[in-house]
Amino acid sequence: MRVRLLLLSALVLPILAACGGGDDDSASSSGECTYAEEGSAAKDADLPPAELLAPETLTMKTNRGTFALTLDAEAAPCTVNSFASLAEQGYFDGTKCHRLVPGFVLQCGDPSASGTGGPGYTFEDELSGDETYPAGTLAMANSGPDTNGSQFFIVLDDAELPAAYTVFGTVDEAGLEAARAIAAEGNGPDGVAPKSDVVIESVS
Repeated sequence: MRVRLLLLSALVLPILAACGGGDDDSASSSGECTYAEEGSAAKDADLPPAELLAPETLTMKTNRGTFALTLDAEAAPCTVNSFASLAEQGYFDGTKCHRLVPGFVLQCGDPSASGTGGPGYTFEDELSGDETYPAGTLAMANSGPDTNGSQFFIVLDDAELPAAYTVFGTVDEAGLEAARAIAAEGNGPDGVAPKSDVVIESVS
């Protein structure tokens, strides 16, 4: 299994992103969150609030099961603030999880389901350099350092990835099993998306 995960990591890195920074690049190190308007939004979204949202848990309901998310606002306050703000705005509602690598990750958060969509803003990584990605990890996808937006991924099995993806929480065991059941069906004809649509109905 270790070898298989390493090979999958090599395949998915260009999709999830390249390298991130260490402590100096952490958005939380300055004590402030900066969200830079960038690109066109795949779905209208307001910038996250200045007064940080810090829910400990959120519930993500999908057509394939319910995922209980435990969020880590201490380690990733700006990421949790953004995620909670988008959830509160209904940004994720009705969106499809657009990428699946069986045995590795299920990726969601792009309303366009193209893999390139976002909320019209980006924000910095929140990394210690010691990140690990065991099964059930909830982390941000990106297209390079400090390019976080709305796309996130759930790690399906313990994965070896560079510490380049902000970890902002975990998925409960029931949610992880639901994600693994989706992965067991494999990919659709495009070889990227899950075989059957995985639609986020709400995050609350």
